[in-house]
Amino acid sequence: MSDKVALITGATGQDGAYLAELLLSKDYMVHGIKRRSSSFNTERVDHLYQDPHERNVRFMLHYGDMTDATNLIRIIQETQPTEIYNLAAQSHVQVSFETPEYTANADALGPLRLLEAIRILGLEKRTRFYQASTSELYGYVREIPQRETTPFYPRSPYGVAKLYGFWITTNYREAYRTNSLSAIWTRCATGATRGIMSKGCG
Repeated sequence: MSDKVALITGATGQDGAYLAELLLSKDYMVHGIKRRSSSFNTERVDHLYQDPHERNVRFMLHYGDMTDATNLIRIIQETQPTEIYNLAAQSHVQVSFETPEYTANADALGPLRLLEAIRILGLEKRTRFYQASTSELYGYVREIPQRETTPFYPRSPYGVAKLYGFWITTNYREAYRTNSLSAIWTRCATGATRGIMSKGCG
C-alpha cells in the first residue's frame, strides 16, 4: 500500500487538475472523482490520463457523485487514500438560487458523506481530509481584511451550504479526532490572495 495516495473530488475542474499535477510531481498515486455526464468533461486532465491497463499507472478517474453516499464509501474503500481533497461543489452563486436544494445536497451534505465514509471505514488515523471553503462564507463582510475571527454572514444558498461544510469538518475533527481542516481563500486589501485555515488545524 502506497504511503502517498490522494483522492480528489472535482478532479476535472481547474483547481482539481492543478492539484493532481502537483501531487503527481511529488510521487503520489492520484485518484480523481468525476460525475458521469452525456459529454466528456476531462479536457483539463487529459494530459494526465493513462490507460488503466498499463503498468505503474499513477492517475485514475472514478465515476462518482457527491450526492451518492454508497458510491463515495466504495471509492474510498477501494482506493484507501491517505489524503482526501474535497474540491467538488455546485459553485455558481447565481445558480445556487435557482437550484438551492441540489446545492445543499452536494455542497453541504457532500462533505458530511466523505467524513462519514472516513469514520465508517475506520480511516481516521490514516486519512487526512481537506475541505475547500470559500470567501462566500463572509458574504455581508463585517471587516476588511477578513481574519479567523471575522463573523460569517453568507448571503446565498451556495454560501450557506459551504458554511455547513466548514462547520461539519470542524465538528468531525473535534468529535471523532479526524485529521480534517477547511481552508478559506480570501482577498487581502492589497489584492493578494491568502488562505485562512479553520481554527484548531495547527
